[in-house]
Amino acid sequence: MKILCIFLTFVFTVSCGLSVPQQAANNVAARKRECRLVRGACKPECNSWEYTFTQCDVGPCCVVREYNRPVAIKPTQTTANTNSKTLPNTTL
Repeated sequence: MKILCIFLTFVFTVSCGLSVPQQAANNVAARKRECRLVRGACKPECNSWEYTFTQCDVGPCCVVREYNRPVAIKPTQTTANTNSKTLPNTTL
């Protein structure tokens, strides 16, 4: 009975967790998923208009630098319309 318990303990201990190749595959998949989330692409090298976000499997994750338009300054004061005419009451 003791041998059975020792054997079962050994089997459950060894079988828990991922093996090293599975962990590596999961890490690569997670990095590729992160790359896609930021709208990047895994390529051998990045172009000049891209920056390296993180490393994919063998190459970098290249993300396009986005052009941010300057924020327009809105006037804080509004002018009243002085040429407004009041329409007479009409019945339809």
